[in-house]
Amino acid sequence: DLPAAEPERVAQQVEDVVGLPAADAVLVSGKSGIGIGGLLEAIVTRLPPPEEGDAEKPAKALLVDSWYDPYLGVVILVRVIDGYLRKGMKAYFMGTKAAREIDRVGMFTPKKVLLDALGPGEMGFITAGIKDISETLVGDTITEERRRCDTPLPGFKPSVPMVFCSLFPVDNGEYEKLRDSIGKLKLNDASLHYEPENSQALGMGFRCGFLGLLHMEIIQERLEREFDLDLIPTAPSVVYHVYRTDGTMEELYNPVDLPDPVYIDHIEEPWIRATILTPDEYLGGLLQLCQERRGEQLNLTYAGNRAMLEYRLPLNEVVFDFYDRLKSISRGYASFDYHLDGYQENDLVKMQILVNGEGVDALAMIVHRSQAEYRGRTLCERLKDLIPRQMFKIAVQAAIGGKVIARETISAFRKDVTAKCYGGDITRKRKLLEKQKKGKAKMRMYGNVEIPQSAFIAALKMGDE
Repeated sequence: DLPAAEPERVAQQVEDVVGLPAADAVLVSGKSGIGIGGLLEAIVTRLPPPEEGDAEKPAKALLVDSWYDPYLGVVILVRVIDGYLRKGMKAYFMGTKAAREIDRVGMFTPKKVLLDALGPGEMGFITAGIKDISETLVGDTITEERRRCDTPLPGFKPSVPMVFCSLFPVDNGEYEKLRDSIGKLKLNDASLHYEPENSQALGMGFRCGFLGLLHMEIIQERLEREFDLDLIPTAPSVVYHVYRTDGTMEELYNPVDLPDPVYIDHIEEPWIRATILTPDEYLGGLLQLCQERRGEQLNLTYAGNRAMLEYRLPLNEVVFDFYDRLKSISRGYASFDYHLDGYQENDLVKMQILVNGEGVDALAMIVHRSQAEYRGRTLCERLKDLIPRQMFKIAVQAAIGGKVIARETISAFRKDVTAKCYGGDITRKRKLLEKQKKGKAKMRMYGNVEIPQSAFIAALKMGDE
């Protein structure tokens, strides 16, 4: 419905890339109402109806979706495959192994209509007095407690967080508000994981787990917009597999918890298989970006004037600013899609930032050894410009274990102690300067450096500038 629209060319590109026949495309515009009748007709004729279930078999239903209602508790959207779901029946959730009595059964028409039962092939809703949405996992199989079905429906996988990030309130007095806000979001989002965390630098906050980058951005945006919170998010990280020298493996969610290197045999990081679709004039820049992020090219194909790239990339390299860089290079025209492709061993190290000899846990990160020096130097340079000067020199260092790989020094304020000496012996000036030097050394030994939160916010944005 726009003058620049080219539906025939786009349909042909979809056929070339995805394999769906261009002739089957239904031309529809929600703005002007074009093709709505054809779309509804295509839904009826092209999509197969639900398979006819067996009413005599034990109840078997697919949990399609769930949401929290403040009056009814968790409302569960179900599709019945076999048997019946009846009011008063004790339902058994095969994934969570929980049993609950159904107190309401109904369907949407589109308004809510209460029924006595839902039978084979029907789709509706049930409630069972459930208060915690984490008990109702999408894809789970619901059956009858006393007469269970033999096997659950195939394809169910509980959601596993892949990206982790700590959230701290800018004002420490808003910790309770942040806790209540995350709790409210959790009511309607079972895939959100969180636990309290205490940082020496940023105070009290929460360590949150997300399904991916988009999920993380949506949660942060909702907390800021809907609940009017000012947040400091730490650099996102992923789940690493740390293999110890005694043969055991543990999952690492926070870089601060990495064991001492002498106890580590090797570390594995998650890799993804990414598909990037871009106009061919931006291909060179995107290829360079993927190579910088330790990517492995799998395939490159063309569909008209668009190129489709397939790459394997470490998820750790994607969670920082990969998507922003991709959109910047392609001027917003490239699309990016990915799925997890397993774990792979790599030369990974924990890089810690030291300010005046003290470690800053909020800035610790796990990086590839080949990129540690560059990232450490960049972070130290940034902190040098952000941390206010003190009466003594401050060393800002990036270290791997006991080895310092980058350093910047914030110079001290200097009082001119020799200003009152007009002439006289040079030894008098030397004594005053030596006394000042000893005083500053003592201050450096016992002085604590206050790092402003604005410095953390800017330092944690590790994008290449």
